[in-house]
Amino acid sequence: MRIFLRFITGFFRQTWRLLNFVREFVCNLFFILLIFIAISLYFQFQNKSEPVKGALLVDLNGIIVDKPVVNNKLRVWGRELLGSSSTRLQENSLFEIVETLRQARSDNNITGIVLSLNNLAGADQPSLQYIGKALSEFRNSGKPIYAIGESYSQAQYYLASFANKIYLAPQGSVQLHGFSTNTLYYKSLLDKLKVSTHIFRVGTYKSAVEPMLRDNMSDAAREASSRWVESLWQNYLTTVAANRYLSPQQLFPSAPEMITALQTKEGNLAKYALDNKLVDQIASNPEVETELSKTFGWDEESNNFNFISIYDYQSQEQPQQDNEIAVILINGAIVDGAKTPGNIGGDAAAAQIRQARLDPKIKAVILRVNSPGGSASASEVIRAELVALRRANKPLVVSMGGMAASGGYWVSTPANYIIASPSTLTGSIGIFGVINTFENSLDNVGVHSDGVATSPLADVAITKALPPEFSQMMKMTIEHGYQTFIELVATARKKTIAQMDEVAQGRVWTGSDAQQRGLVDQLGDFDDAVKKVAELAKLKQYTLQWFAEPPNLKEVILDQINTSMQAMLPPPFSAMLTAVKEQPHFLNQLKDPQNLYALCLVCSDVQ
Repeated sequence: MRIFLRFITGFFRQTWRLLNFVREFVCNLFFILLIFIAISLYFQFQNKSEPVKGALLVDLNGIIVDKPVVNNKLRVWGRELLGSSSTRLQENSLFEIVETLRQARSDNNITGIVLSLNNLAGADQPSLQYIGKALSEFRNSGKPIYAIGESYSQAQYYLASFANKIYLAPQGSVQLHGFSTNTLYYKSLLDKLKVSTHIFRVGTYKSAVEPMLRDNMSDAAREASSRWVESLWQNYLTTVAANRYLSPQQLFPSAPEMITALQTKEGNLAKYALDNKLVDQIASNPEVETELSKTFGWDEESNNFNFISIYDYQSQEQPQQDNEIAVILINGAIVDGAKTPGNIGGDAAAAQIRQARLDPKIKAVILRVNSPGGSASASEVIRAELVALRRANKPLVVSMGGMAASGGYWVSTPANYIIASPSTLTGSIGIFGVINTFENSLDNVGVHSDGVATSPLADVAITKALPPEFSQMMKMTIEHGYQTFIELVATARKKTIAQMDEVAQGRVWTGSDAQQRGLVDQLGDFDDAVKKVAELAKLKQYTLQWFAEPPNLKEVILDQINTSMQAMLPPPFSAMLTAVKEQPHFLNQLKDPQNLYALCLVCSDVQ
């Protein structure tokens, strides 16, 4: 027996030593890996590759946003480290792209641009317009632009239209089909599931709640949506047609005319594009390579024409000036508290604004807004800090991106001046709340809820019907919120409440319509905002100080794991995950299942 116990004791002792050895080995290995990563990052960021004399290859991958969640350089490095090959969800900074294009314009080593847009997933129209402006400046400097592609989506073709010459693959196409907006309606589903939906809203056109109230689009929502969708499409056609020296009707004839013309080409989409002057030449990849090598020369080492990728092209640091203009980005849904990936936290944004207010070097602020809205309380936290900024006599100009709606407009109200793109979607001045309860669903399967409470307001749960007192309180809260909203707008825009109510009611406007109705001061882009705020601050020389939190290794790794997982999924499931990624503020509201306000999305997304 003693020998057996000695054997058992020795076995566990050796096992424990082995576990300790494995633990220490893994920890040391991880520590060495961290050191290796740090050294790699250091040399990655210290490496300043000199551009060759040739083309700037604009080989954009993923989508274009105002503020990427992860820095582009860190994303590229992280993808190489973790082995992910998917670029579908990569985010590219709009302002870095424009800065790079403008630097390349005056760089003698860059003799032209090649737009390789096959992997560009998309961007909002104001972003495309801003990049198009930089491409026009480059082309007007006398340097050529070539666009190459197997096929062109509408976003890709918008940028390609700025090229001197557009190449298309023999089996390719230019996919011009127009814009549309669609929403799933599920009132019948909620009825079948016996879910009780309680809607609190102010605003005839605040259509985000309609899917729970109807099985189709209301006439008011259809009229409002038709207006801005048609306006965006006309803006698209006008720009692209002018770039191709065509009329909008030539660029995009009616559907019957397109079908008839395509029948004469025997369904050859590439030949249709060529004959209708959408592209300049049909050419295979080897043929395109040969022509580009004649223009830019041949690199024997890489066996390709001379070029440097836009991701490898090093931007030059601008000389620092004593006077600074802060650029603060309200990018994504506005949520309470600190930031979450892809969103802007009310407290985080307010802290940046406060820092700009207290910094004596900062003489003015540009608030870049690209947000569908979000939390009313978080929006007010940001707005209050902006009011303090104005009281500190620091001019504030708002530059609106693709969207500055609902809460995005709320935070814009303290500005001295608001500049929007003609294609910006703004307004949506309205408030709603939604609370779903499941007492009938549970009752149908034999589950019942009962108990005692000291007050009807305490007896609130998703498993029980809403007390009438609570519903009445919610209704008053929503109405008060709307009244506060239009009073803020009326005061800021120097209008009466009645005048603001006419353009509010949750209605979405394009930038052009918003200017006509007094919601914005000028149509323009980010450059116009810089010019205006410098004028208000009486600055002739200044430096733009971009307020952005530096990305960390954790964000890179998590982002790459997420991307890798989506790369392994079939496209439909990947698309579903992407949609969830773009609406994380909704999921954040559901963290506490006991909080009925979790389903009350005040100042929420434009629909």
